[in-house]
Amino acid sequence: MDGREFYASLIRLHILHHAAQEPIFGLGIIEELSRHGYKLSAGTLYPMLHGMERKGYLSSTEEKSGRQTRRFYQATELGKLRLEDAKQKVKELFGELFEEE
Repeated sequence: MDGREFYASLIRLHILHHAAQEPIFGLGIIEELSRHGYKLSAGTLYPMLHGMERKGYLSSTEEKSGRQTRRFYQATELGKLRLEDAKQKVKELFGELFEEE
């Protein structure tokens, strides 16, 4: 088992965090994640975004700028609720991981 299984959920939380703050788009979130050391390809990221949208955590809209069309994703109310719930659980679980022995 490699770390990708563990990191995928953390990446989804990170995406949801940013999408709750402002609309995000694929390349922008790929660049954001790369600043944290995660190298995601479009082939990995877009299925994540589409899956999160199917589950109702994100909604998307297309915006056209000249010839370019860009899809923006925003957290839904359900997504924001799930994010707040996950933040509490992560804080508790990660707190235990980093406790002094």
